[in-house]
Amino acid sequence: MNQLILIFVLLLLSLAAYQMGRRRAYGLVDGQLRKLHSLPVYYGLYAAMWCLLPALLVLIAWTAFDGAIISHLVVGQLPESLHGADAGSINLLLNDIRNVRMGLVPPESADPVVVAAAQHWDHLQRIGYAALAVVVLILAVLGAIFTLTRIHPQQRARNAVERLVLVMMMAAASVAVLTTVGIVLSVLFESILFFRLVPVTEFLFGTSWSPQMAMRADQVGSSGAFGAVPIFVGTALISAIAMVVAVPIGLLSAIYLSEYAAPAFRSVAKPLLEVLAGIPTVVYGVFAVLVVAPAIRSWGMSLGLDVASESALAAGLVMGVMIIPFVSSLSDDVINAVPQSLRDGAYALGATPSETTRKVVLPAALPGIVGSIMLAISRAIGETMIVVMAAGLSANLSFNPLESVTTVTVQIVTLLTGDQEFDSPKTLAAFALGLLLFLVTLGLNVIALRVVNKYREQYE
Repeated sequence: MNQLILIFVLLLLSLAAYQMGRRRAYGLVDGQLRKLHSLPVYYGLYAAMWCLLPALLVLIAWTAFDGAIISHLVVGQLPESLHGADAGSINLLLNDIRNVRMGLVPPESADPVVVAAAQHWDHLQRIGYAALAVVVLILAVLGAIFTLTRIHPQQRARNAVERLVLVMMMAAASVAVLTTVGIVLSVLFESILFFRLVPVTEFLFGTSWSPQMAMRADQVGSSGAFGAVPIFVGTALISAIAMVVAVPIGLLSAIYLSEYAAPAFRSVAKPLLEVLAGIPTVVYGVFAVLVVAPAIRSWGMSLGLDVASESALAAGLVMGVMIIPFVSSLSDDVINAVPQSLRDGAYALGATPSETTRKVVLPAALPGIVGSIMLAISRAIGETMIVVMAAGLSANLSFNPLESVTTVTVQIVTLLTGDQEFDSPKTLAAFALGLLLFLVTLGLNVIALRVVNKYREQYE
């Protein structure tokens, strides 16, 4: 049975359990609701949740582990001479089997043993789906019967439902936390493997980045240098240019729209500004390559400057335009949240509108403004497409915005593109870059929190 159909059947069964739970609660007291501890709807929800949740957990567990179990069973029945004992050969064999199953490789052109294994895989999967459907439906029916037989007038159905909802919310929160912890630990473990091969000092303080590793002793052009300083300098340079564009324009736009603009103009201008955030980054990249970069190059050549065809200035300017809405929209919302009574008090004391904005409104909105700027900085640091198209891939150690540079995210994508071996320094360098970028971003967030806590003010 298809999993979507199975989920639909479970929803129908839980709906039926809900209706039967409500009717049973009504029937036990002959419609006299004052004799029930909880409202009938809670008895129905109690039955529906016990009908749905156990079966749904089994379905989720099967979806998570069925592929690993079936692949283990299929490989276990094949001769070891076909796949070998190492994990790499087993993965290659499983990939061949999947290609046959998906129709990417015609069965007549594949190894007969692989074709037989693919057929066996499909057979096991059909058996598994059938068993899953039986187990899930039996669990749903048993859960509904169990709860319906336990319903009585003094049952604390509302308390039980609220406990179940609380457990569900805690599980949802735990998923977010555990996902973050898992990401950090995975990056950390791979980074430790990298630092076993490359010294930490070379990575943090080296000024040459060339992660190409030589596969043979006579191979040239593969220096294997892992100094990350040029990459982080390029990231900081492009992000700084973007913030020089985004912060003044975004903040001044927010101040004008919230304090000075007419409501009719604001209703048109703010949505137009927010449209910038919805444009795909590849469009910004094309704009940077076709319009901004040639314009900067022609302008620089007219002044006698040596401007690269791919420059940090072009990428930073376009990126700054892209993140203007992150500053303007959030700052506008924060400024509008400042109580009007503060403005009225300043006007009553004789302050002008500009003085009120500078000395009352902006200090009150400073924590939110700092938060919007930090969000914009994080967005600038994490941008990839614009940098690839407008700034290039060259890891040059330069503070000149007219030269080509690269960023951390671009190098991570470059290192992990294509088929890679996850035991070589070249691939593991991506995880080390990710860990260092995470630490830098964490440091920025800590600084922002300190600024926010220092200037936060409470208003009634």
